[in-house]
Amino acid sequence: MTSIDTAATPADTTTLDPRRWKALAVIAIAQLMVVLDATIVNIALPSAQRALHISTADRQWVVTAYTLAFGGLLLLGGRIADFMGRKRMFIVGLLGFAVASALGGLSQSAGMLFGARALQGAMGALMAPAALSLISVTFTEAKERATAFGVYGAIAGGGAALGLILGGVLTEYVSWRWCLLVNAPVAVFAAVAGSRIVRESRAHGDTHYDLPGAAAVTAGLVSLVYGFTMADQHGWSSATTLSFLGAAVVLLAAFITIELRTSHPLLPMRVLLDRNRGGSFLGSFMAGTGLFGMFLFLTYYLQGTLGYSALKSGFAFLPFSAGIVFGAGFASKVLPRVGPRPLMGGGFLASAAGAAWFTRIGIHSSYLVHVLPAEVVMSVGMGFAFVALSSTALIGVGDHDAGVASALVNTTQQVGGSLGTALLNTIAASATTGYLATHAASATRTSQSLVHGYTIAFAYTAGSLLLAAIASIALVRATRQNVASVAGTEGNAVVMA
Repeated sequence: MTSIDTAATPADTTTLDPRRWKALAVIAIAQLMVVLDATIVNIALPSAQRALHISTADRQWVVTAYTLAFGGLLLLGGRIADFMGRKRMFIVGLLGFAVASALGGLSQSAGMLFGARALQGAMGALMAPAALSLISVTFTEAKERATAFGVYGAIAGGGAALGLILGGVLTEYVSWRWCLLVNAPVAVFAAVAGSRIVRESRAHGDTHYDLPGAAAVTAGLVSLVYGFTMADQHGWSSATTLSFLGAAVVLLAAFITIELRTSHPLLPMRVLLDRNRGGSFLGSFMAGTGLFGMFLFLTYYLQGTLGYSALKSGFAFLPFSAGIVFGAGFASKVLPRVGPRPLMGGGFLASAAGAAWFTRIGIHSSYLVHVLPAEVVMSVGMGFAFVALSSTALIGVGDHDAGVASALVNTTQQVGGSLGTALLNTIAASATTGYLATHAASATRTSQSLVHGYTIAFAYTAGSLLLAAIASIALVRATRQNVASVAGTEGNAVVMA
């Protein structure tokens, strides 16, 4: 996501737009759709896997195809929207999202679904920064802008919970396909309404795009994820796996080289090298690595092992959403008094403890004893950490880099989620295969082997969150005074999806 220096668009700042609240409604609908799509797909994934005969190794592509495209192209999408027109790219993104959602819902093969999800991510990377930027330039009065961003943030948080329920309802009573198809009419409606209500704006000045950098980082991340997937099928030492992992290293190294040498970098290294911001981005990356994997394996555990319906699974996740909202609300009040470091370190430690709690699940575990407490502890900790790291990401950043710094929080979370989901899926599948090979046949052996794989994945999730806590404690030195210094840019803070 990106933020805008409103001085770049003087025509938009001289008068209040009389249609600004209608424009906010349209932008809110678009944001709700993007948030809903992420959680709806998690609930629908087991049904989609059965319908399209997706293998265990490949199922993670339903998640990672979206997050890779979204995270990998988000920074570029923000630049394109700034210079080609935020309204124009907002509408293009909406219409593209509608087409991608329809293709996904009508998928007849795993490959078609993966491609549709990647296209959704690419269109989301174009739409999301344009939407956030439009709020910045549409609401020029401080109190109104705060209200507008409050609405946007509330939808981002509450929409995730709504998506869990809606995904359960659609999967249970209609079809998993409608979890994707439902986006098409909503996106078209928002595009038509936006074309009539939202005012155009764009940044002025140099319009160079770092296309080589965007291509290198996206190809490198895809190669890395594919290497993780191949490790499950061919082993870590196979030529196929090593080839993809080696290509990933080369491409990502090329990306860093490009960013250091180009005059218009997609990711200025100065934004990353500050210790406070670096700790924030590293924490976001590790949180995404653990969080996305947790959702994947807990969904399969609830539906496949405990026998929950899709709808019941959606309700079972609600405490997690509520915990994040509660934790974020509490942290927002405490942050100005204690600073970000205690909230980030303590929040990630609590989240790691919650993830470790998940490792105690079994084939006959109780939701109230083994799942609910872990959800609450993990989610409240995440709420604490998210608020603190979002503020820390903007400390000491110049106006020219504010958009990049804001977008990097979301980018690192999405990229971490992509890599984490792929890696944890491989680890879980290997653990399941190993359990089957070393235990005698029995009526419950298959279920026990699957749960064993899930618990191993949860252990790695706990480890990634522990690393996030260590990074936060070791790197972040920002004080409450530093947090206060960026209070005026709170409108530009990214919302954790």
